[in-house]
Amino acid sequence: MRIASWNVNSVRTRLDQVLAWLEQQQPDVLCLQETKVADELFPLAAFEQLGYSCAISGQKAYNGVALISRLPLEDVQIGFTALLPNDPDAPGLSEQKRVISALIDGVRVLNLYVPNGSSLKSEKYPYKLDWLACLKRYLEEQEQQGDPLCMVGDFNIGPEARDLHDPERLSGGIMASEAERTALQAALADRLTDAFRLFEPGSGHWSWWDYRSGAWDRDQGWRIDHIYLSEELVECATGCVIDKGPRGNTQPSDHAPVVVNLAWPPDDNDDDDWG
Repeated sequence: MRIASWNVNSVRTRLDQVLAWLEQQQPDVLCLQETKVADELFPLAAFEQLGYSCAISGQKAYNGVALISRLPLEDVQIGFTALLPNDPDAPGLSEQKRVISALIDGVRVLNLYVPNGSSLKSEKYPYKLDWLACLKRYLEEQEQQGDPLCMVGDFNIGPEARDLHDPERLSGGIMASEAERTALQAALADRLTDAFRLFEPGSGHWSWWDYRSGAWDRDQGWRIDHIYLSEELVECATGCVIDKGPRGNTQPSDHAPVVVNLAWPPDDNDDDDWG
């Protein structure tokens, strides 16, 4: 099973790029973030023509997440409230469309668009920390369901110094503050493992380059788009890469796709390896 994650920064603006990438790379599942479109305007037909079905949760101009799959999408769950109906914070934190999951070939694929936080002095920063705390409770409840979990998305956090192009300058600021990193690690607990780091321990691997200041041309990026696997799936992982190609397109998203290959179900003999 090949699962990809991509913040496309408007699915309608970059629809041709997304469709071309799907035809070229043939993932089984593509998880999109920042689709920026209300559900009734999502370009379903374009994906269906390629043999993919869609589960979507969007809103006009902002946020939005989608699951694009050529395998059956079962038990689709939207928002934190799907698993936390009695949580006092979940309804408010689910108003922005940032969480969607489905059971796909026995794997719970969870697609997230974590809030950016804007700056350490912004009111959006405590919102981000509250959101991550709710994610922790959500994942604790998800663990009780017993499904193997592949959690993907734009996390808007560089977990370590090696995930930043200039860690000396950027560490401690937004997307690299101690509070954000601690909150993410608390949510991951001991259950979820960073798939990319199973195969690539070094620095210099980015998934996001700011549109400003010529970051792409200077390769001054961050690794903020991640794929996390539960123990059952770690044992099946055969490769994980960041595909920088689409970032070099004309009018690209500022993010690149991240792709993991899983030899799943475990008895499959799948030698197709990106690693």
